[in-house]
Amino acid sequence: MAEITAALVKDLREKTGAGMMDCKKALGETNGDVDAAVDWLRKKGLSAAAKKAGRVAAEGLVAVAIKDNAGAIVEVNAETDFVARNPQFQTLAGGIATAALTAGEDVAALEAAPFPGTGRSVKDEITQAIATIGENMTLRRARVMTVDGGVVVAYVHSALAEGLGKLGVLVGLKSTGKREVLEQIGKQLAMHIAATNPQSVSTKDLDQSLVERERTVLTDQAAGSGKPAEIIAKMVEGRIRKFYQEVVLLEQVFVIDGETPVGKAVEKAAKDAGAPIEVTGFVRFQLGEGVEKKTDDFAAEVAKMAG
Repeated sequence: MAEITAALVKDLREKTGAGMMDCKKALGETNGDVDAAVDWLRKKGLSAAAKKAGRVAAEGLVAVAIKDNAGAIVEVNAETDFVARNPQFQTLAGGIATAALTAGEDVAALEAAPFPGTGRSVKDEITQAIATIGENMTLRRARVMTVDGGVVVAYVHSALAEGLGKLGVLVGLKSTGKREVLEQIGKQLAMHIAATNPQSVSTKDLDQSLVERERTVLTDQAAGSGKPAEIIAKMVEGRIRKFYQEVVLLEQVFVIDGETPVGKAVEKAAKDAGAPIEVTGFVRFQLGEGVEKKTDDFAAEVAKMAG
């Protein structure tokens, strides 16, 4: 039997787009004959993945996973909204989130990591799903959050299945307080973040370039009022405070009751928990944000076909 070298496997993968383990099996079945292995993969429907790699994938799922004091959130894209309800695709997205808990948030490292419960890597599992389901799929991004003493809480808005949906949030809370209280306020904060999309936890964490840009715009607007400089300065600072209330988590009005600032709600929860609570950070993934979706111009397509 011919030796199945890494170079042969690499060559077959580049020709077909199939997973590494599938390429190795195909070469084994064909005694190392690459052309015969290509045909073997085609017959199994596994080489189809390469043909789909150029398609725009902007639908799919956001998946979250929690273990101990760590949480992971990933976005796995596909071409159509329909595939998000496919059980195989849901298993794929959930498994990748679980793998991220160990592998971390670097996409390349995560793709090379073992997929839970199989002998394949995450990348090979994606390739397998492409071949089976018939759509291009990509692991777009991942984030992992850990808290040293406290909890990480996950929330998925309008979940299609456990931990799977189109909008997901992770929140980190550092505290020695009662875990049930931390998880309750964490869930509420995650729901709030899903609704309001804040830019930072506190004012000191906010990108100062955003603040200065806002200050410049507000100053220019106020300058046209004809008021004295000291009055304009006070007007601008008042509007900056309002800006903070719009984009900073702890300054926002808590959506749970519609009146309490989030920072005050956290302080109240700390009393119930029996220890101070620090919001260490949050991550918010909304499916497809920033991805340019392809729109079909059917009139142009018909015109082109008509010559």
